[in-house]
Amino acid sequence: MSWVTIIFSMMASACLMLGLICALIWWRQRDAWAYLLFALAAIGTAATAFTDLAMLHAESPVHFSAAVRWSFCANWLMIVALAGFVRVYLRAGRTWLLWTVCGLRTVSLFANFLTGENVNYREITGINQIPFLGESVSTIGEGVVNPWMIVAQLSLWLLLIFVVDASITAWRRGERRMAMLVGGSIVFFLLGATGQAALIVWGHFQWPPTTSLFYAGIIFVMAYEIASETLRATQLARELHTSEQKVELASAAAGVGMWTWDIGNREGWASAKAQGLLGLRNSEHLTEARFMDTVHPDDRDAVKLVIERSMTTDHNELEVEYRVQPRGAETRWVSARGRVERNAAGTPILMRGVLLDISARRRSEIELQRLQGQLAHTSRVSMMGELATAIAHELHQPLGAILRNAEAAELFLEHEPPNLDELRAILADIRADDQRAREVIERLRALLKRRSIEPHALPLGEVLMNVAALTRADAAARCIPVEIDSGLGVPQIMGDGVHLQQVLLNLVLNAMDAIDGAKSRQRLITVRAEYRGGRQVDVMVSDTGPGIPPGDLGLIFEPFFTTKASGMGIGLSVSRTIIEAHGGRLWAQNNATVGATFRFTLPTEDKAAL
Repeated sequence: MSWVTIIFSMMASACLMLGLICALIWWRQRDAWAYLLFALAAIGTAATAFTDLAMLHAESPVHFSAAVRWSFCANWLMIVALAGFVRVYLRAGRTWLLWTVCGLRTVSLFANFLTGENVNYREITGINQIPFLGESVSTIGEGVVNPWMIVAQLSLWLLLIFVVDASITAWRRGERRMAMLVGGSIVFFLLGATGQAALIVWGHFQWPPTTSLFYAGIIFVMAYEIASETLRATQLARELHTSEQKVELASAAAGVGMWTWDIGNREGWASAKAQGLLGLRNSEHLTEARFMDTVHPDDRDAVKLVIERSMTTDHNELEVEYRVQPRGAETRWVSARGRVERNAAGTPILMRGVLLDISARRRSEIELQRLQGQLAHTSRVSMMGELATAIAHELHQPLGAILRNAEAAELFLEHEPPNLDELRAILADIRADDQRAREVIERLRALLKRRSIEPHALPLGEVLMNVAALTRADAAARCIPVEIDSGLGVPQIMGDGVHLQQVLLNLVLNAMDAIDGAKSRQRLITVRAEYRGGRQVDVMVSDTGPGIPPGDLGLIFEPFFTTKASGMGIGLSVSRTIIEAHGGRLWAQNNATVGATFRFTLPTEDKAAL
């Protein structure tokens, strides 16, 4: 076998192999268009090598002309794919110039079959034999040049301009190695191929057709660049894998699991720690349905709402606490925090974040709430002790009236005949006094009952009236009027009536103690509700006592801090906890003239519904 056949066949095989490898890469990664275009260019170069070999071994002008015609088809594939590769790989080049190159080359392709024997020659009348690599090969001897060849040559010169323009853009962008290696090699080898073809066609140079050698130079340089990029990508993948292992180790040590969620494909990934928290198996595929299956049924609506809000609003942060129920394990609490990533159009495409086990914290919070409930109950019992004398007096009145009415009824029954009208009136009075006593007892039972905070819609005026009824006797005994102003247009609030009564009772009793202790001449307590729009109601308890010492204003809500000789120091602390549990705020301030005002806010029914 001759050296010509060996060299051109090996060159064609190498290009074909490179093309097939890149085509396979593109098949596995469909968005890698540079690999597909390179594969087409390599296949075009391999085809050019085989047509060059056919021309070199042509035995007649007819065979030579046929080889030239089919060579132009291979050249068309190579040049169009090369132009596309430059545009995609360098991410540069003028689009209109790219389409002009492809259009002119396509026009010359049609001319190749419709005008003359091929686009270069109308007719080839003779071929010459010249020595090449130790043997005799064929080249153009005589022929009539086809004017349509100008179109093909123009497309090549425009391709050179396009490549130079794209390379300059890449150079200015800082990608100098890529611009020099890819752009420079394409320009160098295209100039050689174009110049050689022009000299041979116009009869100025006796040289065998070796266009594929120049094209192969371009392919090999491009392959080197792609291989280098693949090597860099492999190295980056190794470094990324190492980094992921380090992050995984750090997150596992911190008890944090990582996760990502592909919004478009509705599937996700979770680290080993996150899978363990969710109760997933290592090989289990994380889908939307499987994820929601891990969420406790009572928390699913809340989780869905948080996810939807993070994707439909400008606030890309996501934070939610919920329960998970792993198969065969106890329910645990987790905290999910993440961020939504969007594309250039603002469409959510990805969510990524972390997962943290907060079961211990939630158990502590539940235990703290239980202890706070016990403390609040203790505070109410203590408060009832302070009101014992007044409550006894409050009950003594209706019970005494019942006794007197019963004695009077006995006297009327001794008359013959009994005065039934008087007896009916006495029974009505007994019923009224009994209801009055029962109301006092029911209010006391409600306050003494141990219960958690259960907010619901209720009128604030009703709570204020109940407090006024409970403190009426004590206020009368101390000669301290308690004025109740329920306000105009005050909407319903969201709260627990019993706990709010506890707060108001504590504030009113503290105000009485302050007025009594200072022996104030002005003796008045005002409880007032105010609504100034928005989604909250203000409640104020003002007194005419001595006020709060400035140094104690920041301490009076601290647990076990008291200014009373016999105080426990838990009333105001519990009251603030109750108000904050309602979503409000409790604070104190001295009045401009005399006394102090304790003020707190409560959410309206509308705000709680949001």
